[in-house]
Parts: sequence; structure tokens; C-alpha cells
Amino acid sequence: MANTASAEKRNRQAQKRRARNVQVRTGVKSAVKKVREALEKGDAAAAKAALHAAERTLDKASSKGVLHRNAASRRIARLAHAVAKAAKPAKA
Repeated sequence: MANTASAEKRNRQAQKRRARNVQVRTGVKSAVKKVREALEKGDAAAAKAALHAAERTLDKASSKGVLHRNAASRRIARLAHAVAKAAKPAKA
């Protein structure tokens, strides 16, 4: 339990930040999941559209400090690679 006013305030701020970070992380997970589901269905057009939305979500999360810049970039790159691979016609 916090003993000083400043410690109580830091505790309140940490709780607010945690709630906001959880919300952003959940949004990131949902956006990435939509891309993966579109890829599993084999719908390249939907995957591309979902990728664009996921990129925006990941970039916003990294700009707010919820995700590390390189982690967001890595996730975007991996998703983009998977979408590009799905868009290419399979060689016989």
C-alpha cells in the first residue's frame, strides 16, 4: 500500500496506463488475427485489406510506446511476407 501522496498518484497513473495499454494490445491482437484468418481462408484480397489495417494498428501501438518500434516493424514485415506469398500463384 502506498504511504505517500506521490506514491498514491503514481499508483493511479500506472493503473490508467495499464488499462490503456491492455486495450491497445487487444486491438493489435485482433488486427493480426484478422490477417491470419484471411490467409487461412485463402482470400488474398481480404488479407491485403486486413494487413493495411493491422499495419496502422501496429504503428499506432509503437508510437504510443505500447510495443517496441522494432517489434511492431518485425510483425508487420512477417505479415506482409505471408500476404505476398499467398497472393502469388502457386508453381506447379
